[in-house]
Amino acid sequence: MVAAAARPSPHIPVLLRPLLETVAPVSGVWIDGTFGAGSYARGLVEAGAETVIGIDRDPLAHEMAEGWLADYDGRIRLERGTFSDMDEIAGDPVDGVVLDLGVSSMQLDLAERGFSFMRDGPLDMRMSQEGPTAADLVNEAPEEELADILYHYGEERASRRIARQIVRAREAESFKTTAQLAETVEKCLPRPKPGQSHPATRSFQAIRIAVNDEFGQLAEGLEAAERALKPGGKLAVVTFHSLEDRVVKRFLQLAASTGGGGSRYAPAAEDHTPRFDLTPRRAIAPDEEELAENPRARSSRLRVATRTDAPAERTDRSKLGLPAPAFRG
Repeated sequence: MVAAAARPSPHIPVLLRPLLETVAPVSGVWIDGTFGAGSYARGLVEAGAETVIGIDRDPLAHEMAEGWLADYDGRIRLERGTFSDMDEIAGDPVDGVVLDLGVSSMQLDLAERGFSFMRDGPLDMRMSQEGPTAADLVNEAPEEELADILYHYGEERASRRIARQIVRAREAESFKTTAQLAETVEKCLPRPKPGQSHPATRSFQAIRIAVNDEFGQLAEGLEAAERALKPGGKLAVVTFHSLEDRVVKRFLQLAASTGGGGSRYAPAAEDHTPRFDLTPRRAIAPDEEELAENPRARSSRLRVATRTDAPAERTDRSKLGLPAPAFRG
């Protein structure tokens, strides 16, 4: 159990208002594949959903929901698992799917979860609290693998320099805390100018993504959402960095394509029926009002698509722009 004094600050859902406006009218059965503090699930019920099936692999999400789920008289059901299995968890086809990707504020705000360089704690970062930790990664991964993770998952240009310093530092003392890692990364980079992010931001993002296999889960989750949705069902995905948004954008573009095209340089793609309609075609960003209320929303983007009646297909992963394979421990 999480001690009362250590409980995270209230979670502020990102892009909830434009999401509900874009998918309106809300009705039927929805999946909230990244339940967290339950803000999207509650918003969907209050907007008209009959039932919301929440999915989360984090035990903390289940513990925190115990105090309020009963208030919704069974209209919100919470399941332990990952959103890549959402179609199996739901059973029958659903009217909508919401995914809020990345780490939640309730995870960032708890030092003992080890997600944040701003709070010293054990170097953990596991969303499920199972399997290899971030400490396992930084203490055991070969230098080249570390550099690849930092570069591909964090877009860190100094990845090789940082990986080299991590390997040198761990020879003297194993990494155990977030402060140790943050200090090691800071030594490799120039002092940030006013307004710039902390030097360890990209490295912590990359290591968290690798520990939780977030891109593997994302590709599988998007395919599971396609299988789970009824014709006319809505898929809404909120991302928090360009790597996530690129994968979601490419998935939806491929799923909404009719094929065809081609030129004298490349053969035409085989014609097929689109599995999604892009509605709207562009990503939705937070407005000034939301940014004033929640600065953490600044990098968020919302993409919404509508499922057609075409059969679900497995996406060609090579076309999604997925970064390198995750750390396996």
